[in-house]
Amino acid sequence: MFETKKGTVHIESKLSLDRIQELVLATDFTTHAAYRPIYISKEILEGVVAKGGNVALAILENKTIVGFAILDCPDPEERWARLNENVVEVKVVEVLREFRNHGIARHLLFHLLSDPGLEQKIICLTAYSWTWDLESFGQSIQAYKNMLISLYAGFGFMEYQTNEPNICLRPENFLMARIGKNVLQTIQEAFKWARFGLSPDDSFVQ
Repeated sequence: MFETKKGTVHIESKLSLDRIQELVLATDFTTHAAYRPIYISKEILEGVVAKGGNVALAILENKTIVGFAILDCPDPEERWARLNENVVEVKVVEVLREFRNHGIARHLLFHLLSDPGLEQKIICLTAYSWTWDLESFGQSIQAYKNMLISLYAGFGFMEYQTNEPNICLRPENFLMARIGKNVLQTIQEAFKWARFGLSPDDSFVQ
């Protein structure tokens, strides 16, 4: 639990659909002109849970969602999706501006990634600078990138090279992944090829 100026916040994960439906998503997520999160509706969170993904929530006074993190399958068009159930993706970690600097993001990730079954999988994440709240951060874009890398490195993620077009659009974008200790070597090799849009039998760069 976290005591804040606006009340008590606690973290829940592996929520049922019924539990999420009891809650309200804070409207402040959508009120900033220079920053608008990608995930801005409770229905998106409900959809993730309905299809088997995991959502961790920061909940104010047991009723209002002020932070969330999503672990789900990659979108079908993403390269890593070719590894099927062997890869999952941290889709987002988002905390309302007024509740930052309490360690909430770190605790959301802890709950999201604590399942021992994830040692069988590769967990990846893609970071795009056009989704970052630089206005609130108040420092350089490189400092924001360094902050994110440090946060995820604390959970065993490493930065990996890729030529994925969206990541390559800006130099500050990046790909990180955590390879579970029980992931087969063949799957690790397949992930290496997928990062560059290739498969082991490719004889040329696509």
